[in-house]
Amino acid sequence: MSPLRWDVLGAAALFAVPVLLLGAVGTLDADVVVARLPWCLLAGWVASSLLRAVFPAPKPQPRARRRPHPPAEAPEPADA
Repeated sequence: MSPLRWDVLGAAALFAVPVLLLGAVGTLDADVVVARLPWCLLAGWVASSLLRAVFPAPKPQPRARRRPHPPAEAPEPADA
């Protein structure tokens, strides 16, 4: 599984919000913020993998074969 799927990136963005906010406030230095962002990506990948393992995607149902309709017969012309 690719670590750059949309669900992984979304979860990683959610995990990165507190780290970025702590960096913006000044509690964490820029070096610490940059060092922790890959861990947010890893946490997003783990969370997404666990959710996919617990709730697998439903398998698509095979489409039923439809028999073609018999050709419609043209009405016979009425003799006048």
